[in-house]
Amino acid sequence: MKVFCVHPSPLMYTKVFLRLEPLGLELVAESLRRAGHDIRLMDLQVESHADFLRELDTWRPDVVCFSLNYLANVPEVIDLAKTAKTRLPACFTFVGGHSASFVAKDLLDHGEGLLDCVLRGEGEAGAPRLLETLARGGNIDEVPGVVSLTGEGPPPGFTNNLDEHLPARDLLKHRRKYFLGTLDPCASIEFSRGCPWDCSFCSAWTFYGRSYRVMSTERIMEDLRRIKEPGIFIVDDVAFIQAQHGMEIGEAIAREGIRKQYYLETRGDVLLRNKEVFKFWKRLGMEYMFLGVEAIDAEGLQKFRKRVSLGKNFEALEFARSLGITVAINLIADPDWDRERFEVIRQWCMEIPEIVNISVNTPYPGTESWHTESRQLTTRDYRLFDIQHAVLPTRLPLPEFYGELVKTQQVLYKKHMGWAAARDTLKILGGHLLHGQTNFLRSLWKFNSVFNPELQLADHRQPVKYPMSLPPPLPDRKIDAKTLYVHRSQGRKSRALDDATEKFVDEGRMGAATG
Repeated sequence: MKVFCVHPSPLMYTKVFLRLEPLGLELVAESLRRAGHDIRLMDLQVESHADFLRELDTWRPDVVCFSLNYLANVPEVIDLAKTAKTRLPACFTFVGGHSASFVAKDLLDHGEGLLDCVLRGEGEAGAPRLLETLARGGNIDEVPGVVSLTGEGPPPGFTNNLDEHLPARDLLKHRRKYFLGTLDPCASIEFSRGCPWDCSFCSAWTFYGRSYRVMSTERIMEDLRRIKEPGIFIVDDVAFIQAQHGMEIGEAIAREGIRKQYYLETRGDVLLRNKEVFKFWKRLGMEYMFLGVEAIDAEGLQKFRKRVSLGKNFEALEFARSLGITVAINLIADPDWDRERFEVIRQWCMEIPEIVNISVNTPYPGTESWHTESRQLTTRDYRLFDIQHAVLPTRLPLPEFYGELVKTQQVLYKKHMGWAAARDTLKILGGHLLHGQTNFLRSLWKFNSVFNPELQLADHRQPVKYPMSLPPPLPDRKIDAKTLYVHRSQGRKSRALDDATEKFVDEGRMGAATG
């Protein structure tokens, strides 16, 4: 069958600071190609809706599938699926991805009969089986992970082996359009999947059922050899949880003499526990690191259930600085913040050398906070669930909250990304321009046109075409594994952790509970 794989448009944050290749969709595309299907892939981060329509009309695919990893893309994906079905009534339309897995029934309701099904769980496992069933005229409601207009299949299963599929990087038409800060261009790669922690604001652990799996060094190296871009983003939720795994990959890279610049994300406690791994990767080209600090006080860490102490986070920042790498951290702005709290945050951020990103506390479907948040949501507009809008009641009047939020973001932007800071990166910019790369340069003047309190307020006044459903009140139900997880939790046997790492994770939970 001819299968058209589509990734939706960029979100507010990604219009300025980064644009990442659709790695998950590339992996699904490759699994379908291996199953014998004819595949085309379009990324609307770098192409247009007009391109999408042109491809529909000229190629006339049998299947149109959409990747939906971000909740804010729901309205766009629904509209595109309806358009595809209207123009090609015989085509089969379905949606998969992280966020789709948590709002499947809503998507079908919004689709009004023009969306054939939602595929929950890992697409590499479910998509080939779905299309094989479709091709032979079978009942798709028997396929694990399928939620359709007529029924629901068994729970989704994991792909048998993460080594089975390499991403179909050749299907992207505009690979040089992807960047992450000064890494321009930048490819993405995956070393592991899942997370053994259980932060209340995160849905990585609920999607994967608390599992943690790793790719083999051989598979990683095969993928790495194919990447031509000089910059690489390691997309793991937490990089190098297993010290041995990180060292094995690094040693293989060193043996082959591969030179890249790497950006990765990890936790402060993992960084401190596996210092030698991160030191080694600094020598390999690790230039940037993202640490999810989330809060600068113990109360905030407890609220988000980070299971790491404030002292450990600050110790991790000191160690990261000692490596001589550029460190970015994230703080979560709570809607309850007042002017004084914003000012405290601004002062603290200006006193440290790290790049600081501020996101807004947002209870997403799939997170525990979605089920437990006692404050009433002020909107049911998917488009505002992008961690840059307030969807819960704010202590300050909403215009003032956005004014303080953007003021804080502007201060931090000017410190690290404005023209004054750009003078310190002239050599980097020059190198980009010599190679025809302008993504990072263009981002330097986009901030004020994207991050604007008036525009954010105007977003709240947009008509809501597709209102999201709310979970039932907590007194009427219990939060259990069936409620939270997409993939069934299999306990400790599903986590590829050595004994020392298992003990480390458990101690983190005990420490948070007693500390």
